[in-house]
Amino acid sequence: MIKRLFDITGASLALLILIPVFLFIALSIKWTSAGSIFFRQERVGQLGRCFRILKFRTMYMNAEASGLLTIGKDSRITPIGHRLRQHKLDELPQLIHVLSGTMSLVGPRPEVPKYVALYPAKARRVILSLRPGMTDWASIEMMQENQLLATSKNPEQEYIDHILPKKIKHYLSYAKHHSLLGDIQILIATLYRLIKSS
Repeated sequence: MIKRLFDITGASLALLILIPVFLFIALSIKWTSAGSIFFRQERVGQLGRCFRILKFRTMYMNAEASGLLTIGKDSRITPIGHRLRQHKLDELPQLIHVLSGTMSLVGPRPEVPKYVALYPAKARRVILSLRPGMTDWASIEMMQENQLLATSKNPEQEYIDHILPKKIKHYLSYAKHHSLLGDIQILIATLYRLIKSS
């Protein structure tokens, strides 16, 4: 109950403060590439319920047809998209999911069904018992994930064999130890990493 109240308060304040940023990003996307402002993709949420996650579009239209993973300086990413991804601004529309209760400010990142199917059964049950979040320790550690994948000869296998298990480990740790104070620490750490990388 306290976590949900924290989510509603935090997301509401953030949306109010960020209205000018939302408008600027939306106009920038429209002016620099053809297509919609938003990108939607199926993700697995709490209790295994699928939902369509909302992001600012950072790729050219229909780019997902050539692969789910984003690798390095992916040619499918628009010029403004690189900036949005670098500072994680493309994730801001997920504050709407937080308000609706589909997501939380902090929690395991929602994954596509293809990769959730690879979770060990016990881990899947534990992870999916929680609301997925906008950020967590795995997100902070893997903030440069696409650059890491760019150095691999087989990026998808690298993701499955090395990155995904690390994420699952973080998700399980969060499920076991999460608290309101811990969530605040994760949010502060996320902001620090974003500011440091800018």
